[in-house]
Amino acid sequence: MKPSRDWIIALALFSSFTMLAPVAVHAQDEAAAATDPAPAGISGTVLDVNGGGVPGAQITLTNTSTLQQQTLVAGGNGEFAFTNLPPGTYSITVNAKAFDPYTSAEFTISIGQVYEISSIQLSIAPQKQMIVVRPTEVIAQMQLKAQEKQRFIGVLPNFYTSYVWNAAPLKTRQKFSLSARDIFDPGTLLGVAEAAGVEQANNKFAGYGQGAAGYGKRFAAGSADRLIDGFLGQAVFPSILHQDPRYFYQGSGSVKSRLAHALSWAVTLRSDRGHSVPNYSYLLGDLSAGAISNLYYPRSSRGAGLVFTNFAIGVAARAGNGVFREFVVKHLTRNVPANGKS
Repeated sequence: MKPSRDWIIALALFSSFTMLAPVAVHAQDEAAAATDPAPAGISGTVLDVNGGGVPGAQITLTNTSTLQQQTLVAGGNGEFAFTNLPPGTYSITVNAKAFDPYTSAEFTISIGQVYEISSIQLSIAPQKQMIVVRPTEVIAQMQLKAQEKQRFIGVLPNFYTSYVWNAAPLKTRQKFSLSARDIFDPGTLLGVAEAAGVEQANNKFAGYGQGAAGYGKRFAAGSADRLIDGFLGQAVFPSILHQDPRYFYQGSGSVKSRLAHALSWAVTLRSDRGHSVPNYSYLLGDLSAGAISNLYYPRSSRGAGLVFTNFAIGVAARAGNGVFREFVVKHLTRNVPANGKS
C-alpha cells in the first residue's frame, strides 16, 4: 500500500521542525549571555617599605557609584583578590598595624576584566609618644612622698634633702606638711632626747637641776626649740618669703664646688622660682626661736646672749649639716630616688 500524499507532506514538515529547534535554543542562550555579562575581579599585593609582604593587612574595596563595600584580609605574602564583581568604578583602602593608611585613586573595570593593581607599598607610621602633663603641685606632692621615705641609717628622717636637683617647688600646704612630719617623727624626738641627755651630763642650763625632773625640763625645752624653730624656719617664713627650705644635693663636680655648695646652705636658699636667694627663712627662724626661748629657759640663762648664742649655733650647725648631707648622708640613706645634679 502506498502512503498518501498528505502523509508524506506531514512527515517532511516534522523533520524540518526538529532540525531548526536546536538552532533556536542556541540563539536564545547567546541572547541571555549578552544581557548577563561575565563577572570581573581585582587582585594585588600589599608590601612594606622593604618590599616584603604585609600579611593581615585589611583591604576595603568600595564601589564609588553604589558606595557598596567589601573587606578582606591579605594573605601570608600580602596578596589579595576580589572576585565576582560587576563592572564599574572602584577604589581601595588599606589599613595595617604600624603603617600609615593607604587609599588608591579611582579606577574602572569592564566586563569580565581581572584588574591587576600594581604593588601597594605602605609607609611606616610615625611613632606617637604620649606625654602626660601634670600640674606642678601634683609633681611636687609625688616628689615629697618619695622624700618622706628617706631615712638616714634607716632610722633618722632625711626629709629635707632633695636628691632631685630640679624638683618642683613646694606649695604652702606642702611646706607645713613636711615640717610637721619632720618635727614629730620618732627619729627627730630620739635626737632631742639624746641632746637633752648630753646637756644633763654636762649640767648645761644648770637652773633646770639634775635628776629626772631636770632631764624632763631639758627635753621639753629642746622639743620646744625644735618645734618653734622648725615651723618658723621651715614653714612660716619660707611660705611668706617664697623660699624652699630643702637642701638640694649636688652630687657631681669637683670636691671644691660641692663643698662650696654645701656650706652655702647656711646663708642661701633656693626661691620657689628656682633662683638662689639669701637664707632669710632659717636666719629669721633662728632669731625668732631664740627670742621665744627666753620664756622657758632658766632665768640665769636668759637674755640677748641666749638669743645670739642659739642663732650662731644654728648657722654653724646648718653649714656643717650641709657638708654632712653632701658627702656622707646619701650613702647611708634608704630610698634615695635620684642622684642629684646631672
